[in-house]
Amino acid sequence: MEAVIEYKCPSCGSGMVFDAVTGTLSCTGCGRQENIEQIPDPLRKVTFAENEVKEYHCTSCGAVIVTEPETSATACSFCGSAVMLSDRLTGHYAPVMVIPFSITKEAATAAFKKWCRNGLLTPKGFMTADRIAGITGMYVPFWLYDLHNSIEVHGQGTKVRVYADSDYQYTETQHFNFYRKIRLDYARLPVDAAEKMNDELMDKLEPFPYEELKTFKTPYLAGYVAEKYSYTDEQLFPRAKEKISSYIDAYISSTVSGYNSVSYTDKQIQTKLKHADYVLLPVWMVKYNFNRTEYTFAMNGQTGKVVGKPPLSKAKVTAWFAGISAVSFLSLKVVAWMMGGGFL
Repeated sequence: MEAVIEYKCPSCGSGMVFDAVTGTLSCTGCGRQENIEQIPDPLRKVTFAENEVKEYHCTSCGAVIVTEPETSATACSFCGSAVMLSDRLTGHYAPVMVIPFSITKEAATAAFKKWCRNGLLTPKGFMTADRIAGITGMYVPFWLYDLHNSIEVHGQGTKVRVYADSDYQYTETQHFNFYRKIRLDYARLPVDAAEKMNDELMDKLEPFPYEELKTFKTPYLAGYVAEKYSYTDEQLFPRAKEKISSYIDAYISSTVSGYNSVSYTDKQIQTKLKHADYVLLPVWMVKYNFNRTEYTFAMNGQTGKVVGKPPLSKAKVTAWFAGISAVSFLSLKVVAWMMGGGFL
């Protein structure tokens, strides 16, 4: 049987969970609060045997804890106690750092409802925000990459000058060869490492406030769901390079400004992995039912940023395009009148 970590209140014996408002481990019974930095790390005392059969039991009620293979923190489905599965938080699966939640479930629900009401093109029924099927606080596994890029670029640029005399107009085109040798470093580039999470959704949650990173301790997970990574930093390295490719291209372009046209004859980019940290980042996952369809939204657990694709009202979209077309038509008429064309 595998070790399960739970936190019990020294005063009343009730379960303790992480409080996003105070940043402490708080008792759900008497309200006692404990400073997480002063709590001994129970993971240092846990050892595991190789090939040991893994079965988890809640230390509060004795029930078997059934989870998906990726889950590292959850709640007992019988008594509701917050539990951490220690073998999924140690060894290779030990997070280096964590950004704790700063937005409570109540605040997240209120913020999401406000976001729904601001949908200019969403159906009225969706804007009422009264069909929330569930909202779950989840620590999503990410790799934070430090990358070093060595870049060499060869290309050609042109500068065009137009001038005239009393008889002719002249166009002068100058051609230049250029070479750029660039060193670019990117720090704390986030790539989500959970197979079940939508990559596009997680990318849109950025940025996270990395100044809030804390050294990982299990009390931060109490009362929340947490996942362990599905992919190693080496496996996700190609995606990390893909994420920075547009930024590299933009930086290269900034170094060859001043030309009227630019073409590259050779571009060599070598990206090296300097370092990668395994971290857990806070995300509220929201399930919303509307017209017999379930929509999934995500909220940054620190900043409150909401991302997802809400349904669109066909009537509102049609009216919006009609309004844009009418304004454009009127603008063209005004321009024609100003140029002497008059109104038809």
